[in-house]
Amino acid sequence: MSTPAVPGSSGLFTGFTKLCKGLAVVLIGGHILVQVFPAAVNYLALIPARTIPFAWNLLTAGYVEQSVYGVVVSTVGLLFVGKLLEPIWGSREFLKFIFIVNFLTSLCVFITAIALYYITQEEIYLYFPVSGFYGILAGFLVGIKQIIPDQELPVVKLRAKWLPSLAVFVSIAVSFWTTGAATYLPTIIFGTYISWIYLRYWQRKPEAKLKGDPSDDFAFSTLFPELLRPVIDPVASVIHRLLCGRSESPNNAEDYTAGGTPLPGSDPIEASRRRERGARALEERLAAARSAQESGRDATDSV
Repeated sequence: MSTPAVPGSSGLFTGFTKLCKGLAVVLIGGHILVQVFPAAVNYLALIPARTIPFAWNLLTAGYVEQSVYGVVVSTVGLLFVGKLLEPIWGSREFLKFIFIVNFLTSLCVFITAIALYYITQEEIYLYFPVSGFYGILAGFLVGIKQIIPDQELPVVKLRAKWLPSLAVFVSIAVSFWTTGAATYLPTIIFGTYISWIYLRYWQRKPEAKLKGDPSDDFAFSTLFPELLRPVIDPVASVIHRLLCGRSESPNNAEDYTAGGTPLPGSDPIEASRRRERGARALEERLAAARSAQESGRDATDSV
């Protein structure tokens, strides 16, 4: 299978896709809008008490960053991670992933806020505005873990498969020291989980006529360190039996067969090929970036 084209891979700060640039403009524009017109937060951010009748905030909340820090992190993350994922998934699938993860993450946050209100009778859960691109960024990390799980990232010297759990654990830890954790912690947790469900069961592969990635290497517990997997596996199995009508277990290969016929997406070879394509794409980008840096140094030396 041929290596996917990596457009614009001439350097670290080039090669950003048109779609990612357009979405970055949306994020920056949304931030400017709520700074110039603060009342816009009441209509664009997710405020559970106002979601009915303002149901559109389930869609708009993910693209509204209320802080400068948030818009910078979201924009940079979108551009750099999108440069890796979009060429592999395709622009249409990349946009579909963002749309579905954003909507379902907001819906889960809404349901959780309503439940917490009925449990605690605290109105803050109904009127606290929640917004930001963090859920989708967390989903991108799950996508990276799926494609290049064993790739060691430069600078941080960390394998890609640990990025989702690291983001969740760091967010939980930071929430103990910050009062604004409610604006990002639920979206990161739900974004991680929803994106895994999408990639595990729903993502279509038209070129291979497959759906999802049921490989053992992409079981939900593999997002976390091995120490936690004995605890996570039973919980994941119960939840996925409720959601999908079947248990979630790394050793449950029979769940993906019907009468001896594999279900769509149950091809581990295709999952392996997809990871190989992702690894090659990342290696090409890193090599191009190093080449560009060396060319720049040579040009400087010659001057």
